[in-house]
Amino acid sequence: MFNQLCKYVFRLLGWKVIGKMPSDLKKAIFIVAPHFTWFDFFIGLGSRATLGLPIGFLGKKELFDNKLFGWFFYATGGHPVDRFSKNGAVGSVVELFESKEELFVAIAPEGTRKNVQKLRTGFYFMAKEAKVPLIFVGFEFPTKTVFFNETPFYVTGNLEDDLKVIASYFSNIKGPQKDWIAESLK
Repeated sequence: MFNQLCKYVFRLLGWKVIGKMPSDLKKAIFIVAPHFTWFDFFIGLGSRATLGLPIGFLGKKELFDNKLFGWFFYATGGHPVDRFSKNGAVGSVVELFESKEELFVAIAPEGTRKNVQKLRTGFYFMAKEAKVPLIFVGFEFPTKTVFFNETPFYVTGNLEDDLKVIASYFSNIKGPQKDWIAESLK
């Protein structure tokens, strides 16, 4: 029921999805960019409902500790990441992947909603150490399109070269315009 509602609202607002996930994957990290606003979360819910995918998400533990909204993040497939645990965020996520037969999670590679000049690298080391591929997902706001790259990307261990490949994919994805929320509701 909830997924149907997300799918309906996603389409009602004029959004569409291009691409799909490879059917033979059991585990992957979806890196989703650009991440500019809290509304990205709902675009993600709508796109996963449209594709019918069991994609969860990684979020900072503090979101899940919130007494008012914490339950919602769990209910929508969230996995809290304790950035200050003895294993750190990367170790916590690697343990999560090791404990599951199948797991798909989304994360924003910028690590924040602020405009950044450089991606954080935690997602990269999560994929490397958990031995899972990355799936690139772009939210293009002017065209209201979510692009799923259908080819899994396995990190090579050469951080600099791999980040160039990742940046190249996202370089053509256009972020939100100043008043994109108002435009979306027209």
